Amino acid sequence: MRRYFPFASFTHTRRANLLAVAGAMFALGLGASALLRPLPRGAIPVGPALAAAPASGSITTQTPIAHRLDPGIVYPAEVIRIIDGDTFEARVRVWPGLDVDTKVRLRGIDAAELHARCAGELAQAQSARAALETILADGSVAISRVGIDKYGGRVDATVSTRNTADVSAALLNGGFARSYDGGHRGSWCG
Repeated sequence: MRRYFPFASFTHTRRANLLAVAGAMFALGLGASALLRPLPRGAIPVGPALAAAPASGSITTQTPIAHRLDPGIVYPAEVIRIIDGDTFEARVRVWPGLDVDTKVRLRGIDAAELHARCAGELAQAQSARAALETILADGSVAISRVGIDKYGGRVDATVSTRNTADVSAALLNGGFARSYDGGHRGSWCG
């Protein structure tokens, strides 16, 4: 049985509360899973092993959450709509029979905003949006290394398609976006 919740469901007060709680649980689950590391097969943490320091070269708590995520976990996604050059809305299969509608921001890039402050930024934003739409139209869209985006209401993820292993890199290489590390975003005008 396939279940998904369209955004129109939020117009009903009772369902809105339920969906808000479900969305928050999804985001918290993604965040919690980012903090957990799988143990080697057969390993059971007990006593001092729980507090033991990680081996040299391994992932630590100082490593950003996005880098702690297991890149091997891939979620298939159906694109619902393109929002702008670095964000789209998708129906993500998080478990067999359980789909979640969410906004996905491409990890590591920043594209110009459609709510532009100048004509140049608007032209760049429209080009980036069209490029993202073309790339995602390849099909077999998947997201991995899913984390919580700093602005909330969406997730931050690495995205791939049938013909593009890293959508963020493709947009960077095409000149449609620039690198972004989560800090202050510069102006696209002049």
